[in-house]
Amino acid sequence: MSTRRTVLLAGTAALIPPALWAQAPNVTNTPELYPGERALYEAARKEGMVVSFDTGPTWANWAAQFRAFKARYPDVEIVYNDLGSAATVVALDKARNRPQADTAYYFAASAVDAADKGLVAPFKPVNFDKLPEVFRHPEGRWFTIHSLTIAFVVNTKLVKNVPQSWADLLKPEYRNTIVYLDPRSTGVGQVMTFAANFGNGGDMNNVKPGLDYLGRLHQAGSVLRVLGTTPYAQFVKGEIPIWISYENDGLKAKYTDGLGDAVAVVIPKEASAAAPYAISLVERGPNPNAGKLWLNFVMSDFGQGIFAEGFVRPSVPGIALPASVADKMPAAPQVRPLDVRAAAAKKAEIDQGYVAATGVR
Repeated sequence: MSTRRTVLLAGTAALIPPALWAQAPNVTNTPELYPGERALYEAARKEGMVVSFDTGPTWANWAAQFRAFKARYPDVEIVYNDLGSAATVVALDKARNRPQADTAYYFAASAVDAADKGLVAPFKPVNFDKLPEVFRHPEGRWFTIHSLTIAFVVNTKLVKNVPQSWADLLKPEYRNTIVYLDPRSTGVGQVMTFAANFGNGGDMNNVKPGLDYLGRLHQAGSVLRVLGTTPYAQFVKGEIPIWISYENDGLKAKYTDGLGDAVAVVIPKEASAAAPYAISLVERGPNPNAGKLWLNFVMSDFGQGIFAEGFVRPSVPGIALPASVADKMPAAPQVRPLDVRAAAAKKAEIDQGYVAATGVR
């Protein structure tokens, strides 16, 4: 995700598109999204804000979620930051005696870590029981809100031949073109490692093929930079030839931010990985009712639809993708779902093996 900062979203009418006001009017004078919504809002109003960790506005359509939440609950402010998945767990751990966050969003392997460390509270939001078991903690200490698939996001003005495979990226023509996120500190970097692993003959029990591949990628000189935060703005500005990230980043740049044919989104033909992203209620957070209101909102049918509009796939089964989005999602039968618990068990091995394979410190 992007720069490290805390931002207060000012929720004014000028920030909210008219169509969104029509879809998410004030909770006090419209039907409830779920039983008890108004009562929970009244309790959240007394707290006045929700502190949402790691929900960077350029990521997964969080900016639209903020606007819709603010439209529906005008007396609850949203404070958010943008840390990265692993860094979010570190921040929660450091502040465990005086928690600052109400909710935390992360790659689900980091959610498992947070639950194991006792940093997050049990809470079962709207639609919780509809989720597959692998997408939720049995007590509700974390639950998946959407999944994301690894793809090559390519600036076609800078790259003549768009790569179609992991093998292609090792070719001399792609020297100094590739940017990706560090697997030691970011969820997308971890998922990218598993995607490369699947594409090079590995599985959840054996991550060596993926680590060896990343080593070869660096040895070939293909890697331009390894980053700790999402470089979306730099890609849009034309500063990155090939970005190994999620399909929604490329689809957003292509269709939402106007780059059009200057962007190609390619899911590598050998294999890729689709990963669950989760959210939690923080243990002893300062605004528990506002936290629950926020979590219920993003897990409601309406909130899940907002994720889909941002080119991420909802976690709740049966949420239909809008037609305008569904036809832009590339068909990808080679994508493998990521077993997040198995991924969490491999994190230490990936962290150590990555340094050994690539030399990146």
